[in-house]
Amino acid sequence: MVIFVKIKAIKKLISILFLKCPRCRKGKLLKSHPYQLKYFNKVNNSCSYCSLQFKIEPSFFYGSMYISYGLGVGISLIVFVLLYIMGITKNALTPFFTITGILILLMPYINALSKVIWANFFFSYNSDPFKNQTKN
Repeated sequence: MVIFVKIKAIKKLISILFLKCPRCRKGKLLKSHPYQLKYFNKVNNSCSYCSLQFKIEPSFFYGSMYISYGLGVGISLIVFVLLYIMGITKNALTPFFTITGILILLMPYINALSKVIWANFFFSYNSDPFKNQTKN
């Protein structure tokens, strides 16, 4: 039982890290790669695999800003601890510029990741997303 729960959690984590649809874990949540700045932060209207509508209300993904903030703070703390362990924190500007640079480089992925995490709060996984749909 415990192994099944761990495998389930690992599969969910992998689908989040690869920015997949929260319901089918196969379709893409974003229109393109996070670092393709032409489509920066653009979310698909629906999943290409299971047709899940991602925007359940106007401005639905505004809540992902809170997730983005938390991820940014977490990454900043991890980088600071690593710099502290390496002994590079004697000058206050070194950690500041290092953390700022890393956050700027990771910003597109952090924003995309926060949208996927936010969507996972509201949509649950369904191993067979077509099971309850009626055939026309």
